[in-house]
Amino acid sequence: MEKFELIATTTFGLEAVVKRELMNLELEVTRTENGKVYFIANKAGIVKANLWLRCADRVLLKVGEFKAETFDELFEKTKELNWSDLIPKNGKIPVDGQSVKSKLFSISDSQAIVKKAIVENLKEKYQLSWFPENGAVFNVKVSILKDIATLTIDTSGVALHKRGYRKSAVTAPLKETLAAALVYLSFWNEKRVLIDPFCGSGTIPIEAAMIARNIAPGLGREFAFKDWPLFDDTCIKEETRAAYKAMKFDLKLRIEAYDISEENIEAAISNAEDAGVLDAINYKVQDFYDIEIEDDYQIIITNPPYGERLSERDEVRRLYIDIGKRLGKLEKVSTYIITSDENFETVFKRKADRRRKLYNGKIKVIYYQFYGQRPVNEIE
Repeated sequence: MEKFELIATTTFGLEAVVKRELMNLELEVTRTENGKVYFIANKAGIVKANLWLRCADRVLLKVGEFKAETFDELFEKTKELNWSDLIPKNGKIPVDGQSVKSKLFSISDSQAIVKKAIVENLKEKYQLSWFPENGAVFNVKVSILKDIATLTIDTSGVALHKRGYRKSAVTAPLKETLAAALVYLSFWNEKRVLIDPFCGSGTIPIEAAMIARNIAPGLGREFAFKDWPLFDDTCIKEETRAAYKAMKFDLKLRIEAYDISEENIEAAISNAEDAGVLDAINYKVQDFYDIEIEDDYQIIITNPPYGERLSERDEVRRLYIDIGKRLGKLEKVSTYIITSDENFETVFKRKADRRRKLYNGKIKVIYYQFYGQRPVNEIE
């Protein structure tokens, strides 16, 4: 059975989470780099990775890797690769790229040369004088790091964080992939109450419900590979059928989601309904100060306002102080806060048990993890 080398790209700081996801899917992980997890899979594994990965951005199929210090080297070595094994004679081939600390620093020139080399390769293989490019899309990426060029084809198409359920959004929403990672990095499980007091458009509660009910995040969307001749309908249908069969729709959950904005709650309800988990989440328009939180082993995961604008900072600072007053002394509640404030522990009046540096889009953030006591039945 033919196997391929693939790269699951991810936000910096989430490599270990994606590696664990791939291993849970019984896919062979070979190495990890900043923002990348390399793995081996057959065609079914490529379908499975796209359907199930919650924290990766894309799944890239690696075509080749080589040293290139000149444009001639880039052209000739690209042309030598087996592009016709993947791309048919009418494939559409957009090329994008990046270059870091390399002699070939011009991204536009590198893209043009790679494109020309691929087309020349395919014209020779298919004995064509002109390459039409009116078929399925094969988005090629050339990434040059320290003069090492890596050429890949994107199997995902639209980025994996776009699950298809979030049609209603609020300003600066949390990416679905990051929200899922926050849940994975917490102590939450389906037996414990989850509370998000600043839920916005509901991404954290929705991702938590989908994780608990084992709903594959890719079921509601399309992928680039579906139009490739390499993949037959049988392979795709089998993996899709298996994903539907794995759902746990009868699992009862208690997830509480609050926001002071009625517009946000309406968006969150719409999104949860589209995701198929509305019955698992109790949404309510409520100010943080009015939420009743008992000290009884709940898990709080939330993304409060950052206050990136200068005019908002004093107001957000006061909010953070109040968050600390309300939550900082709860002994049985585990609190997880993601914020760009590097001094959040000082207002929370407690040192975090763990800090993780992450990125919410281009904003550098810190995931503060304050562990509460764990129920007796969860202590090993």
